[in-house]
Amino acid sequence: MSVSLRAAATRCRVLVMVSRQLHCLNDLLFRASTGSLPVDVVGVVSNHRDAERLCASYDVGFHHVPVEAGAKAGAEAALLALVEELDVDLVVLARYMQVLSDDLCRRLEGRAINIHHSFLPSFKGAKPYHQAYERGVKLVGATAHYVTADLDEGPIIEQDVVRVDHSFTAADLVAAGRDVEEQVLARAVRWHADSRVLLNGARTVVLR
Repeated sequence: MSVSLRAAATRCRVLVMVSRQLHCLNDLLFRASTGSLPVDVVGVVSNHRDAERLCASYDVGFHHVPVEAGAKAGAEAALLALVEELDVDLVVLARYMQVLSDDLCRRLEGRAINIHHSFLPSFKGAKPYHQAYERGVKLVGATAHYVTADLDEGPIIEQDVVRVDHSFTAADLVAAGRDVEEQVLARAVRWHADSRVLLNGARTVVLR
């Protein structure tokens, strides 16, 4: 058994990674700014500049780290440098659309959380909600899990679903999916920040 102790009043220092879908980032920033999420968002990293204005509105540092072809190692080195510089406790992939290397996943083991929709492995690639619409799905959901080298297969922290029906358009499915992704990710981050998540091999024990 390994044990770590920290003062209960110590706030978790979070670095958020995002690409062009900003709903989860916006939700985390709002919850943190209002005190409903007990974390300090100390920075945002993105491979695009779409989130720059949003971060400025919350007075959170924005770091543009592009991932060019053949230069992923350099981008990941820049990310790790920020993790050290900002004394980051938790990295949150809030719809960051880049695959992390096995080495980076190992270095962030137990302190990086990812969120994804519930359609994997059925609907991969671009526009999964539109694929789901064409198949007439009846449930839309999301999974938050710790990042591992096995893509989207890390220990699960939280999941949730919402029921949909034939009256939903493809845009309605996207909106429903965004809502559930925000809620699932926020709960996972809160429980981690409160030290309520225990890793047990490929599973987690969550003390709610």
